[in-house]
Amino acid sequence: MLLLTGAGLLTLGLRGHQEPLPGPAATPHLASPPAAGNTTPAPPATVPATPSAALARSVPVALRIPAIGVAVSLSTLGLNPDRTVQVPTNYQQPGWFRLGPSPGQVGSAVILGHVDDFTGPAVFFRLRSLKAGDKVEVSLADGVVAHFEVTTVAMYPKKQFPAQQVYASHGYSALQLVTCGGQFDKRAGSYLSNVVAYTTLVATTPAGPAGQK
Repeated sequence: MLLLTGAGLLTLGLRGHQEPLPGPAATPHLASPPAAGNTTPAPPATVPATPSAALARSVPVALRIPAIGVAVSLSTLGLNPDRTVQVPTNYQQPGWFRLGPSPGQVGSAVILGHVDDFTGPAVFFRLRSLKAGDKVEVSLADGVVAHFEVTTVAMYPKKQFPAQQVYASHGYSALQLVTCGGQFDKRAGSYLSNVVAYTTLVATTPAGPAGQK
């Protein structure tokens, strides 16, 4: 098993992105009205996503990737003083890049996580094994669940990390999941590549009545 000796495993792969990152493009969210009367409401239905069904900005609080056994809470990430993207401090908890769109907004939301550390596998250890069609679910603070589907998984040398492709808006609601991969450089204490799982929004589950999330 390839193990890490340093904490900055993702930083080198994102260092080339020095220009200001694309900002969020919030769109109104049309929530379903709560059920009337004293009847017990049915669970919110999952509805297919359409280009006009982008969600309002809301902090992502949890991530689920059934195909690789991930079900975790999320932290939030910003920029370091040198303009590189922060990485999670907890190896078992991914982080959402808060200076970009939130998952479900038009644009590229980005969640970063570690692949391993000196103790063993971390939260995104199996990210590279995802396949087209695998499901990704993100729960938002407003109670909405955004459902994504993997379109492709790619690996890039860190010196050739495609920051624009990963972070820029492509006109639809995307979610990119990023970790490290490839060969491990023992001298540098980091991997030489980054793995990116590209996903697109396919459906949303509206928030339930007040108090039900």
